Amino acid sequence: MIRSKIPLRPIGLTSLPHRPITIKPFSIRNQLIAARSSSTKTTTTRASTISSKTFFNPHHRPIIPSLRTPTSSIRNFSIPPKSFNAKYPITSIFIRLGLSSVLGIVVLTSVILFHDAFTYSERHVDRVPCNPLSLKPRLGGKKNLPILEVNLDDEEDDAKRTMKGKPRLVVIGGGWGAVALLQSLPPHAYNVTLISPQTYFAFTPLLPSACVGTVEPRSLVEPLRKLIARVRGHYLMGSAMDIDMAERLLEVEVPKDGGEGTMRCYVPYDKLVIAVGSTTNTHGVKGLEHCYQLKTVPDAQAIRRKVMSNLELASLPTTTPEERKKLLSFVVCGGGPTGVEFAAELADMMAEDVLKYFPKLLANEVKVTVVQSRDHILNTYSEKISQYAEKRFARNDVDVVINARVQEVLPDKVILSIKDPKDKEAKPTTKEIEAGFVLWSTGIAMQPFTKRLVELLPNQYHSKAVEVDNYLRVQGAPQGTVYALGDAATVHTNLINDLYELWDRFDANKDGTLDYDEWQAMVTHIKKHYPLATKYFGKMRDVFDEFDKDKDERLSLNEVAAMFLGMSKKVTSYPATAQVASQQGKYLGGMFSKLAKQHKTLEANGIRDLNDEVYYHPFEYFHLGSLAYIGNSAVFDYEGFSLAGGLLAMYAWRSIYWSEQTSMRTRMLLMLDWVKRGIFGRDLSKF
Repeated sequence: MIRSKIPLRPIGLTSLPHRPITIKPFSIRNQLIAARSSSTKTTTTRASTISSKTFFNPHHRPIIPSLRTPTSSIRNFSIPPKSFNAKYPITSIFIRLGLSSVLGIVVLTSVILFHDAFTYSERHVDRVPCNPLSLKPRLGGKKNLPILEVNLDDEEDDAKRTMKGKPRLVVIGGGWGAVALLQSLPPHAYNVTLISPQTYFAFTPLLPSACVGTVEPRSLVEPLRKLIARVRGHYLMGSAMDIDMAERLLEVEVPKDGGEGTMRCYVPYDKLVIAVGSTTNTHGVKGLEHCYQLKTVPDAQAIRRKVMSNLELASLPTTTPEERKKLLSFVVCGGGPTGVEFAAELADMMAEDVLKYFPKLLANEVKVTVVQSRDHILNTYSEKISQYAEKRFARNDVDVVINARVQEVLPDKVILSIKDPKDKEAKPTTKEIEAGFVLWSTGIAMQPFTKRLVELLPNQYHSKAVEVDNYLRVQGAPQGTVYALGDAATVHTNLINDLYELWDRFDANKDGTLDYDEWQAMVTHIKKHYPLATKYFGKMRDVFDEFDKDKDERLSLNEVAAMFLGMSKKVTSYPATAQVASQQGKYLGGMFSKLAKQHKTLEANGIRDLNDEVYYHPFEYFHLGSLAYIGNSAVFDYEGFSLAGGLLAMYAWRSIYWSEQTSMRTRMLLMLDWVKRGIFGRDLSKF
């Protein structure tokens, strides 16, 4: 056997003697392994002559050049180089930030281009199946109108065909309650039809911001077709006009002839949800045709055009001082959240943008006035919040006129009647305010369809909304078929109307009185079915003793009637806010979802309308607090806890409203609007 001697000397240990090593020449791999083993043995043998400090020094460490890998060079790679980082640390940080930003932009652009490459594609649709009844509906009903039993897209795909035979759920309106209901329903439980004259849902709390260009109206709306697509539903652009509850047909007015005319048709339903909202209360004041309202996106756009038009006209040298003073006088009738937030947004725009881009003479002439019929603005909030808002307005030169009622609105002025709160017997004084713009925001009233519904039903006496029970069922309508929520509904709280029914039910021994046990059973029932009245009972024993006038441990019918009468005066219904409507929509969505799970069982047993009390709980409202913007600051009120502050509170206000958006699209648009406003200011153009 031939043997070869290959001297192998560890690099960096030149002072140490080496001994020759003999290996078998069978392969390069074995040579490398043997070389590594020999190097290890040599180093171990002489380890006593090398201190640990010298061994761990890089230029004394034994390495084998042939065993190096690219990993070490990758680990040492740095941009900028390490020598540059050590010499210029701060500059290196900025260089890395710049390169990271460029890399991020390149990656983002690549993702967008990649997405666009697969988004914009040609799609050809041919031979779409369609039911003949959707093209030519049959006539029927009391008025012999077309009945829309089938929609155009019912047969276009398998997903839509599976909805055939599902219960028909018709929702009137596209506001907070309707959208919350749609978002709470399971996708394939009901054959849903949404009817609304507007094709979009609007985030109404931010409409005052859209009036002055703080945000764009497009950032506050979400198409209803996108929202209803989740439940495989249908959208009809129209307005509900009448209802036939016997045949379960809803009469709807839809446009025709390119929108120039209208026609009416029927939409059948199994369950109907009325979420049409409300309109502004006129209070019988004359001249409201000269006022603007703030309920919809078109209202906000019209107000924006009017405000910018007044500013531009006031900037003309040909405008007289008297006319300029009138043009720059803005009057807000109503000291609630909508009126206060609009006045705050308007004052902010005048101070921040008008002063910068318009003649400074206008800044001295601008006058914003808030007219309130109560002692304070924001009277539904705590007194601390009201006082803070009034002080804030005083610093921002916003005039607040309290204890005043509008008598008449003329084209160029508003006539007020002001009471003296200190002297109630004194006659009100009359005051006139010049006005180039008037906003009317003073309470709510019924929509035309709600009025029609109240006329058709017995025992409906409320002047502003249709009365519903604690399951949101319209009182007087067939059980389990018609529901109402939001501003269109008010929960029945008058216990005196139900006195005889409750008395017959809980007077077990029929002796004409209620002992304490019978009284306990009645209160338990009331707490379950009338949640609004729960807190007024307190301790049952104390209430019983309070109204037991003759102390015979029994309550007579007159004593219970006196109790219910006093309690009905104290019980207040839910406020007409987006928060209430949203919770009611989610409640109905949960109730309908639970009912849908038993649809096949109920259908097999011939049960069409199940009593909601059997399987679900009454609606109970959980107040989450009230917010209001008052000019680069915000206020928050929750069950006696009040918070008022500057920029920190304003950003908290923005964060809450941002999180309540219906989609990520509107969240992104809203965030961009706030950023644009902060950098470039408000959009002062007029369209």
